[in-house]
Amino acid sequence: MKPLTTPPGPATHARRRALASVAVLLTNLAATLVPAASSQAADATVTVDFSATRGAPTYRASGTLYGMAEDGSLPQEHFYKDIKWKFMRAGGAQLDSPGGWVAGTYDRRWNSTLAQYKSTKALGGTFVILPHDLWGADGTTSPTFPGDNGDWSRFDAFYDRLLADAKAAGMTDIQWDIWNEPDYSAFWDRPQAQYLEMWKRAHQRIRAAFPGAVIVGASTAGKPSADGGGPWWNTYLDYVKANNVEPDIYSWHDLPGDPVADADAVNSKLAARSMTTSRPFQVNEYAADTEQNPGRGGWYISRLERAGADGMRANWAWGTNLHDFAANLLTRTGGRYLPLGEWFLYRYYGSQTGTIVNLTPGTNTDGVATKDNSARNAKILLGSNGSTGDVTVDLNRLDTTSVVENGRVRAIVQRIPNNGGGAVTGPVTVSDRTLTVSGDSASVIVPWTDAADGYTVTLLPPSNTAVSTVAVVQHSGQGLDDTDLSTDDATQYQQYHCAGGHQQMLDTAIKNAREMALLPYAGR
Repeated sequence: MKPLTTPPGPATHARRRALASVAVLLTNLAATLVPAASSQAADATVTVDFSATRGAPTYRASGTLYGMAEDGSLPQEHFYKDIKWKFMRAGGAQLDSPGGWVAGTYDRRWNSTLAQYKSTKALGGTFVILPHDLWGADGTTSPTFPGDNGDWSRFDAFYDRLLADAKAAGMTDIQWDIWNEPDYSAFWDRPQAQYLEMWKRAHQRIRAAFPGAVIVGASTAGKPSADGGGPWWNTYLDYVKANNVEPDIYSWHDLPGDPVADADAVNSKLAARSMTTSRPFQVNEYAADTEQNPGRGGWYISRLERAGADGMRANWAWGTNLHDFAANLLTRTGGRYLPLGEWFLYRYYGSQTGTIVNLTPGTNTDGVATKDNSARNAKILLGSNGSTGDVTVDLNRLDTTSVVENGRVRAIVQRIPNNGGGAVTGPVTVSDRTLTVSGDSASVIVPWTDAADGYTVTLLPPSNTAVSTVAVVQHSGQGLDDTDLSTDDATQYQQYHCAGGHQQMLDTAIKNAREMALLPYAGR
């Protein structure tokens, strides 16, 4: 986590309304439709087989560690809904320092936990509670740990209160992540044996109070693969098996790491102990601070999907900033939230509907591909594990999609810029061209010049001439905003800061877009 910084001022909901000037918008829009120059020989190849399906998307990688206001009110709900956000992992960390049960300030942390749980539930997400933060072991101090000097009375009293509060709030649908990073001294500065006794006591208390509870662990800082948390994990697995206190979901952190390699390692360890290998996995902190960009974000999303593991994006903020910015997917200026590039990557991920199809990764390049034959589209999200160069995307078995017309398919390649970690207005169209399909296959080249950028490939029938982009007015730098998401003719637009919502996506036929841009505009 980063040192404490002064948080920005509170967000406002006020909108600046003005007449929209769109002369330059038309020039920019037309520019996005010009095919890019031909690329050189590819440095990597990704292969998509549209005939091999893997079920409907579940958006399992779209979760965060904290990132929501203490009272659960901000950021605004569209920032979550637009990315099909699934998980919130929280427990009032760093509210008061020292804070929590051991510091006598449990109430504030519990009230925040409850508020964020309610907001998460209202947004359709799953809340993962962090008892260790409510206890006070959040890295801001060196608290008394459960079981110190063989005394468990304080821990028992803590669980009496916590379980009673959870019952009173009706929190039967949460996941219980008993303790964060018990292999890291900032969060557990005691022997592993003391942790294991705490784990057993907490597991038994939770199960008695909530028989159907979902218990998550061990949420280690070290990876379960041999080069990371191997020995620690071996001891943990032996203990939970012997004491019948196995978690319902096995969890760990990749900061950095590879969810696929670690899932394989856990399965191997479970199989060696004749333990079930069918339990779910959760990487409930992923991406080191230097990896939080669209390119690496796309790679983590792809690897989590490939591993069959749910994911929660790490949060490297500190203090009050921990409870803001949707875990660094957003920034704020002038009291308004603005998306970073990676937020747009998650929005594309959330737009992938229909069914997931098989994608074979390339060297340090992976992706998630879908086809939606009802909507007549296919979408491919791509991420990079630090590499650059041309990437050829081979598109096979296009006959099983609904995007081919008269032996041709429209392919739109868009770049999601990192912009040095600053706010962006949206994806940038790199090429928009019609491909000839031969033998039910075609290919498109992605010119990956910056590993921090992400890329997407959208396939449509050639008769679909729609443009999907963010329209930015030149002089104000603001977005063209359809406040009420109207599809009526002669809809009036306004200028508003580029907040990334669907109301700012221009998704209409080219001819109609030009006609629409000539209409008079007025705030409403």
